[in-house]
Amino acid sequence: MNQKLNYSLRELAELAGVSKSTASRVISGNGYASPDVRERVLQAADQLRYKPSAVARAMVSKRTYNIGVIVFRDKLPIVSHTLYGRIIDEILMAAEELGYSIFLKTDREMSLRSTDYMLEQRVDGLILVSRLQKNVIDYVKKFNIPYLMVNGSTEDPDVVHLVSNDEAGGQRAAEYLVSCGHRRFFVIAGPGEHRSHSLRLKGFCQRLESLGISASQGQVTIVPSLESSFESGHQVMEENYAAFREGQYSALFSTNDMLALGAMKVMLDRGMQIPEDVAVMGYDNTELSSMVHPSLTTVSVDATSIGRDAVSILDRLIRGEKNVPHLTEYESHVLIRQSTKREEE
Repeated sequence: MNQKLNYSLRELAELAGVSKSTASRVISGNGYASPDVRERVLQAADQLRYKPSAVARAMVSKRTYNIGVIVFRDKLPIVSHTLYGRIIDEILMAAEELGYSIFLKTDREMSLRSTDYMLEQRVDGLILVSRLQKNVIDYVKKFNIPYLMVNGSTEDPDVVHLVSNDEAGGQRAAEYLVSCGHRRFFVIAGPGEHRSHSLRLKGFCQRLESLGISASQGQVTIVPSLESSFESGHQVMEENYAAFREGQYSALFSTNDMLALGAMKVMLDRGMQIPEDVAVMGYDNTELSSMVHPSLTTVSVDATSIGRDAVSILDRLIRGEKNVPHLTEYESHVLIRQSTKREEE
């Protein structure tokens, strides 16, 4: 059996007994070919297991149908991150539906190397995920390639970006907990340099203030966490458990689910009852939040729409559309579960 791979278009045409241009029309689907000729070419392609050259196709169409996705994050997890992982899953599925392939890279150093790699692959466009430095945006602009930012913030008016309205989500979390009767709050706040954690905390505290509850009156204690992991939430609660109990807080809010779950593990291990002794609330609606017992009340993030819209909007930019929104914000809502809701309620 002939094991040769990567037959050329010329060899395909010779086997089908047609010209190279005719074979090209059949394979590309552009132009006329009689049913008989079309059948001969397709049979020859099947016999040779012919695959069109991506390079040749790109030269003709001026497109590679490849999209570059770069996740800018300096600490693990990256692709397995509870939010970014969901967004990337949606990007992959939406890209496949539109006929794109994905090049995925992570950049832990906020450098230009990942961008250079994507440019070398001649991608049609870029999706930049998470926070990144201004020099990256300025660098990408030089190459006149379509791009957009996901879950990052920028003051550059030219940047198309898609974000969750985390400040409003933090406000909704505060409103819900106050509506449940809580007046003393212990807050575990993730890294302040991260847009999401910073805005969630800001919205939560501002809404409490507007409802007459403030840290200055001793009703709110905020404990920062250098990381946003389960382990970090566990450590923060271990280190602050005595003060937490002495403060008689009735509710704990964390700026993501993993911090909340880590803190909740410490409390459960020490015999506290949730929500009877304290209500616990997170943010992100990760899969784990609904799997644990008690299940975790949380604020949802519309990762599905963010990921899918990122591909759809980038496709519009690639095709040269001009009327693309520069800022798309996604609203969130509170998902009430066992960690804040007593059985009799």
